[in-house]
Amino acid sequence: MAAEIAEQPAVLAGLLSEGAAGIAALGTRIAAFGPRFVLIAARGTSDHAALYAKYLVEVRLQLPAGLVSPSTLTLYGSRPDLSNVLFLAISQSGGSPDLVGSVEAARSCGAMTVAVTNNLSSALVAAAAHHVDIRAGRELAVAATKTYTAELLALYLLLCGGDAAAVPEAADRTLAGAPLAYAAAERYRSVQRLVTIARGFSYPTAREAALKVMETSYLSAQAFSGADLLHGPFAMIGPELPVIAIVTPGVGGAAMRQVLARLEAADADILRVGAESGGLPVASAGVAEELHPILEILPLQQLAWRLALDRGGDPDRPRGLSKVTQTW
Repeated sequence: MAAEIAEQPAVLAGLLSEGAAGIAALGTRIAAFGPRFVLIAARGTSDHAALYAKYLVEVRLQLPAGLVSPSTLTLYGSRPDLSNVLFLAISQSGGSPDLVGSVEAARSCGAMTVAVTNNLSSALVAAAAHHVDIRAGRELAVAATKTYTAELLALYLLLCGGDAAAVPEAADRTLAGAPLAYAAAERYRSVQRLVTIARGFSYPTAREAALKVMETSYLSAQAFSGADLLHGPFAMIGPELPVIAIVTPGVGGAAMRQVLARLEAADADILRVGAESGGLPVASAGVAEELHPILEILPLQQLAWRLALDRGGDPDRPRGLSKVTQTW
């Protein structure tokens, strides 16, 4: 896991240099198709990439978007009219039967289907009409790291087609803050639960960070939008419940100010993740807000890896998990 975390700047650079042109060509085909809305299917870590794609579609393309419940198409056999719909399926392995089945069903219902994956020989690629290769190379650790950030960059290139040239170097600078991430892990060595929060484009980061801590250190970690936290969940906040807040610059980070003020008033134990956070720094200067999630997760991956070791675990082989999860 540590080696794969460190590979990410090179993986991102390789995707830009070797994959961007092909992804842009597919993006042009999607624009010509002119979808009326976008549906996105995924599981696990890729589900957080799907949530990121949903924000991109709604904000940048100004189209309605939704996250698919694969069981409606597989277990329940629903066959909605998906004509003029873009259906994205995101999976690192491309091996989940329910995602394959949902793509097959969506294609039969008239959708333009696109598989975003790290495995071009997978059943998911065979089921979809089009595919995007995230070019992350083989990932050995069960906990996904480089495939997640490669998915995010590939989705940005596919849906937005903007300039992402600054991302690899920014990722390298962010990873250089590893000692701070390792030091931060110490404060969670004995806790049994924590909360991660963010808003806007950073919300998928909060969800992915919670998953990384759960699967590597076996903590109970809950992720919330900062706005949702202020409703019922705020009742559980106090000094005994650590909170990790992602607050990189931009609209989403600015929207977190009210939330942070409420947390501080409740004497919450807050770790801030952001460019000027005083907690875990993110080298986001000169990088568009839409691309911040690629950078924000990096120190949290480092924290999760270190925390697993500190708690006596093996972050490469979490108990009860395998690289490909067979679900239907």
